[in-house]
Amino acid sequence: QVQLVESGGGLVQPGGSLRLSCAASGFTFSNYGMRWYRQAPGKEREFVASITSTGDTTTYADSVKDRFTISRDNAENTMYLQMNSLKPEDTAVYYCRVLYIGRRYWGQGTQVTVFS
Repeated sequence: QVQLVESGGGLVQPGGSLRLSCAASGFTFSNYGMRWYRQAPGKEREFVASITSTGDTTTYADSVKDRFTISRDNAENTMYLQMNSLKPEDTAVYYCRVLYIGRRYWGQGTQVTVFS
């Protein structure tokens, strides 16, 4: 069974940093691209970043492009999101996602709150 478990969220001040983790199981992690999404209160879920199966290519939403870094460790079946220079508008629940055999699988999410 596919399982994604996010962790690493918390409360940080503007300008601070967090590193989110997504631990994957139930599929061959190294064969699949992964994505991070986020959902802020009152807003639709939005794309944040993606990474190919090997980690060779990454993409980012314009809103985070110069501040966030997506990465993965296939030996540990884990994807990461390094979040720097955090802004209040980054406040959201962050989710990892995989498309596996035509179905989207989501983790439970981890809350990131940027608050002064």
